Order: sequence, then C-alpha cells, then structure tokens
Amino acid sequence: MVALAFLAGLWSTNRLARRAGLPVERIQDLVIYCAITGLAGAKLMMFVFDWQYYAKHPGEMFTLATLRAAGVYQGGFLLALGFAIYYMRRNGLPVLRTMDCFAPGIALGHAIGRIGCFAAGCCYGMLCNRPWAVRFNNPDVRDFSNVPFNVPLHPTQLYETAGDLLIFVVLNRLFDPKARAGGIFSLYLILYSLLRFGVEFFRHHDQAPLWEALPLVHTQWISLLTLALGGWLLMRKPNAEPATGR
Repeated sequence: MVALAFLAGLWSTNRLARRAGLPVERIQDLVIYCAITGLAGAKLMMFVFDWQYYAKHPGEMFTLATLRAAGVYQGGFLLALGFAIYYMRRNGLPVLRTMDCFAPGIALGHAIGRIGCFAAGCCYGMLCNRPWAVRFNNPDVRDFSNVPFNVPLHPTQLYETAGDLLIFVVLNRLFDPKARAGGIFSLYLILYSLLRFGVEFFRHHDQAPLWEALPLVHTQWISLLTLALGGWLLMRKPNAEPATGR
C-alpha cells in the first residue's frame, strides 16, 4: 500500500506540475526524496511518542516490526516538508507553486496508505456500537499491531481514507496554475488538520494527554499547529511568485 500510495502521489504531482509549467524531472526527484525523508520522519516521531518504551527496549528500533510500522504521518510530513523547501530553494523551484502541485497527491497517497493501516490493524479506533463497527479476527493482525481481538471498533483508518479522498477531489478540482501560489497547499493544511483533529477523538491512544485541563493528544496539538500554519499562508499578502501555467 505504501508503494501504491507513492505511485498515486507521483502521478498526481507530475500531472499538476506539467499544467503549472514546472520541470517534471526535478519534481520527480523531489517526490522520491520526500518519500524517503517522510518515512524517516514518521519513524522518528514514532520513537519520540513511544520513547519510554524504546528507551527500555532499544533493540526494538531495529526489528522487522518497526520497519513495517508506518510511524506517525505528521512526523513524516513535517520532515519531508522541511527537506522539500531546502531542495526547492537550492534548485530554483517556486516553493509555493510547487507545494500546490504536491498537495492533492499527498492527500491521495495518504488515503491509500490508510487502507494499509486498516489491513494491518494499526491506528485502530475505540470501542464502537455503531452499525459500521469493525472487528479484527486475524491472529496475525492482532500479533502485529496489538489491536483488540474480535471487539467492535471505530474504523478510524477508513474515516481518514474517506476524508483524504474528499480532500484530494476538492484540491484537484480547485487547482489552477494561474491562481495565487500557495492557496492549494494552504487549503490542504487546513482541511487535513481539521480531519486529523476530529478523527483522533475516535482513535485509541496509549499516550496520556499533554495537558489535563485540555485533554488533547500529541497529534491533535500538531494538527492545531498545522491548521494555524495553513491559515497564516492563506491570509498572508501575496508574494511575487509568478503563476507559471501554460
């Protein structure tokens, strides 16, 4: 599913880059570099969130189970974003216009990746009494992700898949290479932050809230930060970055 997500994101980004008149070869290289840094960032944030466990079992960082684990998406996104900005500035790519081309593909790839999470049983939800509750009854899945066995749970992975697919459709339809640079990427940050913030209320968490007075988990605080970043990018004054559409 990670491979399919990568190919889908590459297809979407290449298509929009051509519409925007950007050099496709450099965009393809950037997609590959972002995929690598994204996987690394997701693993690093997973280690940070579960540091108490990994500090006691450091050997677990290098096991097959850790390699197969998806990690924390937001960690991967932030590290890949930082590297992408560096790469774009170094290679003379318009930063905001390029990120506009990436945004729909990120949403599409993430939607596919969450199907992989659902198949593996990770990122599972809380107890659910709704008709759409799911039960995991494959012993291999239980052993891999520690998901509760044969218990009705919220399919939070599929909630996020549906939300990301909707975000992809919206961003793809709104994409205009002649429009203000950064608008599509800003909208992605806003929409995904709201989606992730909401889904986390239905998802199982091992970590305690950072602040008891406002019981939000780590990923919800990160969502608030990316929401603020998206709002700031959307409200800022337009810069001099030209629209390069053909």
